[in-house]
Amino acid sequence: MSEDHATRIDRKTLEALVCPVTRGVLIYDAKAQELVSRGAALAFPIRNGIPVMLVDEARKLDD
Repeated sequence: MSEDHATRIDRKTLEALVCPVTRGVLIYDAKAQELVSRGAALAFPIRNGIPVMLVDEARKLDD
């Protein structure tokens, strides 16, 4: 399995996930390996292909 394939998130998984704060849509940032919630101004990391949907693990977005 190539590294590029290993770091991609499954489209169905992405469609099923919502922001745990706002319940809004998440934007997949493949380069940063994050799921971004603009409504909550948070970016949730994806580690080893697994989204970490914990607010304490999320990065706050700059305005």
